[in-house]
Amino acid sequence: MASSWRRHGQYEYRVVTIDRDVSVPDARKMLTEEAEYGRWELARSRLYLGGERRVWLRRKIIKARSTL
Repeated sequence: MASSWRRHGQYEYRVVTIDRDVSVPDARKMLTEEAEYGRWELARSRLYLGGERRVWLRRKIIKARSTL
């Protein structure tokens, strides 16, 4: 599994590449854990000819503001 990070507008994106050797239940479990603990949501997914899957996850960027 490989991943990369990007920021665009109000969202932060993470692109996850899942090898074709990873089963669908294992991939689902991995993405569910990312969503639950990392507060990521599924933005896009693609299945390529070789069986590789690429998944785009996103989460809203929360900026802390000073209250002073």
